[in-house]
Amino acid sequence: MQKPNIIYILADDMGYGDLSCLNENAAFTTPHLDKMCQEGMYHTDAHSTSALCTPSRYSLMTGRYNWRSSLKEGVLFGYDTPLIEKSRPTIGSFLQSQGYKTACIGKWHLGFQWPLTDSNNPESIDFSLPLLDAPVDHGFDYFYGICGSLDMPPYVYVENRRVTAMPDRISKCHTRLPIELTKHFFRDGLTGADFEHSDVLPNLTRRVLSQIDQWQDEPFFLYFPMTAPHAPMLPTEEFIGKSGTNLYGDFVLMCDDIVGQINQKLKDLGLVENTIVIFASDNGCAPMANFAELAQFGHHPSYIFRGHKADIYEGGHRIPYIIKWPDKIKPGTHSDEPVLLSDLYATCMDLLDVAPETDQAPDSRSNLDLWLNQHRDAPIHEALIHHSLNGSFSIRKGPWKLEMCPDSGGWSAPKPGSLPNNCHPIQLYNLDDDIREQYNIYEHYPDIVNELKEALYAIVGDDGDPHYGMKK
Repeated sequence: MQKPNIIYILADDMGYGDLSCLNENAAFTTPHLDKMCQEGMYHTDAHSTSALCTPSRYSLMTGRYNWRSSLKEGVLFGYDTPLIEKSRPTIGSFLQSQGYKTACIGKWHLGFQWPLTDSNNPESIDFSLPLLDAPVDHGFDYFYGICGSLDMPPYVYVENRRVTAMPDRISKCHTRLPIELTKHFFRDGLTGADFEHSDVLPNLTRRVLSQIDQWQDEPFFLYFPMTAPHAPMLPTEEFIGKSGTNLYGDFVLMCDDIVGQINQKLKDLGLVENTIVIFASDNGCAPMANFAELAQFGHHPSYIFRGHKADIYEGGHRIPYIIKWPDKIKPGTHSDEPVLLSDLYATCMDLLDVAPETDQAPDSRSNLDLWLNQHRDAPIHEALIHHSLNGSFSIRKGPWKLEMCPDSGGWSAPKPGSLPNNCHPIQLYNLDDDIREQYNIYEHYPDIVNELKEALYAIVGDDGDPHYGMKK
């Protein structure tokens, strides 16, 4: 069998409800993503393992739950050291071993090992020296991109191991609005001579298209973690006002157009039939989209789900997820099977008929049967584990979802620490009956609560954080 090319497009902070193919009440149309839905398979119950950027990317790359890493809550920032362990295999290194050319172009957000002039000061970078640990050390033949989100300094491009231009200024965000209302927000920081925030997404897109041109004659894996629609929201002029909502909606449509450009490139090169194109988001939409403003236009990025980025609720981790592979996947299909971003690793091993080695992608499960529309007698995941901003856990088994916190675990109401002392310490929902997670039935089903707790303890073991109720 000819090995299929694999292109993985990961949006940054895009909500399930931002795709018009998934949200019948979306205020705008996403024509290119809708076309992918029509030509491939879309999921209604796909999830990131975490409601945040860095941990969800760790799971995608390693096939491991993010809380098995050293990061137990929050995210990395631009000066932080690598999260992926040096000896840990990744989806990139696996595909390299199978003869694939591999590239990552975009937002890494898993830590760089910068060369420092002072080991006690993580910001004392010598930008003239090569990085000591970069994506090329974790399974990628080629890397071009940025260290973290577009709001995290240092604002420099890295190509393989080297900064492409020395910093020549400090970029400053001149806004007095609260962060959650500031679509242009970014942190003040050192900026490379060739770095302009407004051109980052167009620049990355040009390079992705060029990379496809260069590798069209050999099997390749191209991972494109976009910087959008995460803040700062900087749609180019042709998209400003196009959504009829706000800048966030316009930025979503720019992302949609980029998906269209990639699929058109494959068509132009005759690569459509044997290329797997996957589109997903790393977590739910962030408050900087301005939910109240979008609601005035009838648009809800979290669709009908409670919460948003950072939360343990469905809106924090239920994501858009589309797979197109004309050679194998029947067009116009969908799946209601619960799956995770971390499943990519095991799916690729199954696709290439390779058995996992010890501790290789232990939390990843193959989705190939779903892609090929083959019958299964058992669910892909016996249980799903999710993680919030502050490190709170949830476990989902069948319709039941147990959340090991009394609040959102993130940014939405109720906020951590804001609840009365007599509230329930944890939450239980039946998603078949209450997909919006409105009615905590924790007190009514003690047997279900105990069963899910035991299942959670068994899976998490010693990898959890006892501060968040992960010890008996």
